[in-house]
Amino acid sequence: MREEIIVSGRNNLLIDPQLQIWHWEIPLYLFLGGLAAGVLFFAALYTIRNREDDYRTAVKIAPFVAPVALVVGLLALLLDLHHKLYFWQLYTTIKLESPMSWGAWTLMLVTPLSILWCALHIKELFPRWDWKFDIIKDVLAFFEKNKKVLAWVMLVSSGILGIYTGILFSAFNARPLWNTSILGPLFLASGLSAGSAITIWLSKNHAERKRFAQLDLMIIGIELFLIIHMFMGFMASSQVQIEAANLFLGGVYTAPFWIFVVILGMIVPAILEILELRKFKIPVAIPVVLVLFGSLMLRFVIAYAGQASRWLY
Repeated sequence: MREEIIVSGRNNLLIDPQLQIWHWEIPLYLFLGGLAAGVLFFAALYTIRNREDDYRTAVKIAPFVAPVALVVGLLALLLDLHHKLYFWQLYTTIKLESPMSWGAWTLMLVTPLSILWCALHIKELFPRWDWKFDIIKDVLAFFEKNKKVLAWVMLVSSGILGIYTGILFSAFNARPLWNTSILGPLFLASGLSAGSAITIWLSKNHAERKRFAQLDLMIIGIELFLIIHMFMGFMASSQVQIEAANLFLGGVYTAPFWIFVVILGMIVPAILEILELRKFKIPVAIPVVLVLFGSLMLRFVIAYAGQASRWLY
């Protein structure tokens, strides 16, 4: 039997905490896509800036996380599809007005790019690795020679991927909570924060870890600014968006959002990173895990809260 539905006082917004169309697959897919975008963005950025030797982990090691994240994310997306055998139809047409079409084609570009980038740097992890076929060596030699061009393509495509993970939500006008242009930049910033956290975790170079801790602090500040700006926009908008925002301002999603996303996922790791920069000994895994946890919870909370509110016709 359908659970009780709460209708707003103005009778124009339906809030149904039990209504969940998507389960864990879509938020996980968006998190892993954002993580891969963040890792690849920094790898491309520091290649373009000729800082490969200074930030070796960011450019040559952390990107190995990206293809794994993308493959697992795509598997999660496949599990969510009702007609799994027809997923290929996403690639038989291009609809410029469809975020899903943009996402499918962006992933079609980013996934092989990430694999190619890892192939160029595979000896960083496996020094004795040797390609058996000359054609592979020739292809890799060509891309090594044109690495800056490859980096520019990866920089742009990873940025689009990071923004797409938020635009996928904001394109649903029927969900008042998602109907904001802030989600694209917010999810991009969250993905960059996750990417910088992965680099901090994997790096053994103190200067590199310090640089990415500083970057993460800046990105966390941007995330907090975007979150505040998003709620200010909601509260200054129509009644339906005010009531959608109230899901986080005293409603059923208040505790999960402010505790798991903002406090544990942003403020606490920011404080720990500041302490680390001031020479306090902080286990590197703690802020990293908190940032990744907060980035994941952001997708889950936004996904579920957005589905819990809709227009009442």
